[in-house]
This record gives sequence, structure tokens and C-alpha cells, in this order.
Amino acid sequence: MVTCAQLLKELSNYIDEDVDPKLRAEIEEHLRGCHRCSVLVDSTRKTLCIVGDDRVFEVPAGYSDRLHQFLTNRLGI
Repeated sequence: MVTCAQLLKELSNYIDEDVDPKLRAEIEEHLRGCHRCSVLVDSTRKTLCIVGDDRVFEVPAGYSDRLHQFLTNRLGI
């Protein structure tokens, strides 16, 4: 039986589908019973999709200035 710590250690390999079939089955069994690890795997996959997306989005006019001003005020820089 895979523990949360073992899943965390193998998370990258699991997502990359670079674990042996026996370990993969054990991880998937663990995920069926562990909400925290299921959320972690799902969130990590979604984050990788977002980060790997090469599309460029236009930000609204003035957004950059407002963001910099907010960060300056918030962080006291």
C-alpha cells in the first residue's frame, strides 16, 4: 500500500507515466481512498497544463500599472 509520502515522492514520475505498472496500480488505489492526494495530483496536472500552454493573452489597458502599484503598496517596495 502506497502512503501519502510515497505518492509525493513519485508524483512527478506518476504524472509523467514513468512508473512501473505495479506501482501505478498501487498509487491509483491510494488515490481512490485519499482525497488530499487526489486533489494534489489533479491540481498538479492542471498547473502543468496552464504553465505549458504557449498561448499569449492580452491584459486590459492599464492593468500592468495597477498591478505594479498594488504590489508596491502591499509589499512596501
